[in-house]
Amino acid sequence: MVTAIDFGPTSGLAFGEFATALAFSLAASIVVYVFYHYTYGNQIGAGVNRTFLLGGPAITTLFIAIQFSLPLSLGLLGALSFVRFRTPVKDPAEIGYLLLLIASSIGAATYNYELVGVLFGLTIVALIAQKASGRYLPSRGGKDLIVTVTGPDFGAVEAQLLAFLKAELRGFALESHAIAEGRASLHVRFQRSADGDAWGRFTMRLNERIAPARAEIHVG
Repeated sequence: MVTAIDFGPTSGLAFGEFATALAFSLAASIVVYVFYHYTYGNQIGAGVNRTFLLGGPAITTLFIAIQFSLPLSLGLLGALSFVRFRTPVKDPAEIGYLLLLIASSIGAATYNYELVGVLFGLTIVALIAQKASGRYLPSRGGKDLIVTVTGPDFGAVEAQLLAFLKAELRGFALESHAIAEGRASLHVRFQRSADGDAWGRFTMRLNERIAPARAEIHVG
């Protein structure tokens, strides 16, 4: 006698519920990706956004699978202990986006769609407030700018150089400077430039201000 094989789900989860959770998780991952691109994408980071579109649905599937089995959930801890990231995530801002992705994925796995919606709403408000406050409040975060000036006498152009940088760089902060014979290097932190990312034009205007000395810049 031949016994029919049941290809249905091994848990009590209906396929439609699983598909809905995955679709919601993918949509949430796209939203997190857009958040990252428009609020952090112009900075140099570890590139965690490349994992968002695959990571969201994968995390949702993982939590749906293990919530029906205590041994699987315990075994997951041991399995994840073998995972090592070759590129460390050093910027706390990127960790925040990862936490947002994980929270939305777990919300989809537990069918708490309303909570994820509230989370994204609060995230939008927080990002808008952060961007608005960055125009008026100085911050230790931001970008790095190295200005190297060559010329016979840096002291003669130092005032013009600093005045130009303070006027053109929002959130300007001079971190350090080194002066040697005929050469000076300044390390500056800032939030954004008045010229945006047009650093060629920025360098040209800077050289016009401090002529006959010459300046080279490196943005990190």
